[in-house]
Amino acid sequence: MDEMNQFSNAEPFLVYLTQWMRDLPRVKLGQAIPQPDNTAILSVDVVNGFCNEGPLSSPRVAQIVQPIMSLFERAWDAGVRQVVLAQDTHDPAAVEFAQWPAHCVRGSSEAETVDEFKSLPFFDQMLVMPKNSINAALNTPLTSWLFDHPHLDNFIVVGDCTDLCTYQLAMFLRIDANARQIQRRVLVPANCVDTYDMTVESAEQLGALPHPAELLHAIFLYHMSLNGVEIVQEISA
Repeated sequence: MDEMNQFSNAEPFLVYLTQWMRDLPRVKLGQAIPQPDNTAILSVDVVNGFCNEGPLSSPRVAQIVQPIMSLFERAWDAGVRQVVLAQDTHDPAAVEFAQWPAHCVRGSSEAETVDEFKSLPFFDQMLVMPKNSINAALNTPLTSWLFDHPHLDNFIVVGDCTDLCTYQLAMFLRIDANARQIQRRVLVPANCVDTYDMTVESAEQLGALPHPAELLHAIFLYHMSLNGVEIVQEISA
């Protein structure tokens, strides 16, 4: 097979994917949160180390802070009281640093919640949940928290990165419900998630792997949808 053409059969899908992204529905807050008491918002990795400083910070990721903050405010006003901030808080000798540069080390400013979230009047009522890997459910209190809140059946997932921690969290919530025969809605608003960009040229200079943000953002949203996660363009007022 011609190596330059081995992915040519993917072209129709890429056209489809582009249109799929354009056609994602916008839902009203009341549709996304029909029962505030049964709803939780789970935010992942909206910390300084991915938004403002450090080797893994990204301007693309920083741009989702305001949409998420707006969603928090509107959801809180609607009566939602379960907001979880799952955040990288790495051991200084984290095994994960074999795959990624050292980042968000416990006690550092990188591991801190972004100031915008801290400015919210209800920030002290949010639950900050430290994690040491890209999966917010592994070696964290998340599973026990879910068991302690069995009435929650509507989950909105936001944060970064679309193809890494956000994907892992949304998929865990969906697959956990499937495995335990639980009726659970998992919703991801595309304007409240994003991922970082690294061109082939930059990656070659750094000795890293390229990371085309637009493509991977779309593909992983699509893959979440394929597995039963509800993907929307945004949750509007």
